[in-house]
Amino acid sequence: MDIAIWVVIGVVVLLGLFLWVTYNALVALKVRVDEAWSDITVQLKRRADLIPNLIETVRGYASHEKEVFENVTKARAATVSPEALEHPAQAGKAEGALQGALKSLFAVSEAYPVLVASTNFLELQRELTDTEDKVMAARRFFNGGVRELNTKILQFPNNVFASNLGFSEREFFEVEDPDAIAEPPTVKF
Repeated sequence: MDIAIWVVIGVVVLLGLFLWVTYNALVALKVRVDEAWSDITVQLKRRADLIPNLIETVRGYASHEKEVFENVTKARAATVSPEALEHPAQAGKAEGALQGALKSLFAVSEAYPVLVASTNFLELQRELTDTEDKVMAARRFFNGGVRELNTKILQFPNNVFASNLGFSEREFFEVEDPDAIAEPPTVKF
């Protein structure tokens, strides 16, 4: 055989190996990002399950604060809506609204010392704070995976093949109002 044929075969084999390695690396990163997003949705749902109990506990003491309860309920529903659970940008927007609504709820609760001292309220607050910490940790893990995947997709020569292999950049999970999640909501005694 002619040397040119061997060179062509070598180039084809190297290109095939490159595509194989690139595809497998991108699949591994995509799976990691999907898994991280799943972790976030689990924590968002867990928190959403806690909020009705929190509302009912506060409502027992401050039943006249109807608007606050409605705002928290709407914000809670937005965080577990299909749009929010599928799209990080929507989830970030919903997160900011929920944090603001929860701050209002906790501000109302501060006016009722008996409520703030109740064991049920304190336990709900502890669980909510724990869940908020888990959401933040899952968010950092997710955003780290997205950063790695997006970097891999954008790097040359991967950028030439990534879209043809079915990969595209992913959105980061960023809250619209970073001050809203600076720290979990707390109640002061």
